[in-house]
Amino acid sequence: MKANIHPKYYQTSVTCACGNTFTVGSTQESIRVELCYKCHPFYTGEQRFVDTASRIQKFQDKQSVATKYQSRIVKKKEIQKQKDTQPKTLREMLQGIR
Repeated sequence: MKANIHPKYYQTSVTCACGNTFTVGSTQESIRVELCYKCHPFYTGEQRFVDTASRIQKFQDKQSVATKYQSRIVKKKEIQKQKDTQPKTLREMLQGIR
């Protein structure tokens, strides 16, 4: 092996946003993370949203647009159904009176 080409290896302290710290081996001297095994919803079983890039808000916006679109389609179908049931010619109107 060549000398002096490998990075320096440290026993690093990892600090989570929740305050938990643990030690791992790394080439960095210190590591900060947002989630760890003590606060991640998958491991804790909590229903907590971890939203780093407004993903939830974007999803909710898409859902609201989709529901508005669906309601618009339903209204158009109702209007079309009313037009289809109305008489189309004068003869059909006169036959409907009798």
